[in-house]
Amino acid sequence: MTELLDHPSGPELLLRPTPATEAPARRSLLDQIARLESELAALFCSAYPRQGFDWRVSSRGGPRILSLGELEALRDDLAVRIEETRRALCDRTWVEELQRRRIEEMMLDPAGHKWERVRNEDIGERGCKEYRSVPRLGLIGMLMGWWHVKISSGCPKPMAA
Repeated sequence: MTELLDHPSGPELLLRPTPATEAPARRSLLDQIARLESELAALFCSAYPRQGFDWRVSSRGGPRILSLGELEALRDDLAVRIEETRRALCDRTWVEELQRRRIEEMMLDPAGHKWERVRNEDIGERGCKEYRSVPRLGLIGMLMGWWHVKISSGCPKPMAA
């Protein structure tokens, strides 16, 4: 619907959005926002247990009906965040894959990776396990060139109080 408004040059028909004409645009924006929020949630699930990402969805000033401009801004903000998160997750995944490859190389040639250490968090996993290339039998093994990869058993037990 449109409204007839008084204008200094005389009455004129102005196309001003009214609730009836605004509804399809609002529905479309809300659908886009819902899709983007679902995509952000899927990224969260695929990134878990990695840390260092911001998963919060900001508030828009409390409970109220957002205008079309505010809905467009929300949609654009979500699209930018998803793109940035995807890029960061892709970079992190690439680094984790390099660390996994490093573990494989350490296992194949421990002497070529002397004193190197790879932790679980370096490969995107939880826990305290780490892979270390150390000499077998301490100083004697170091002098003899007897190296192996030692895999820690995990997190230390908590101290008794």
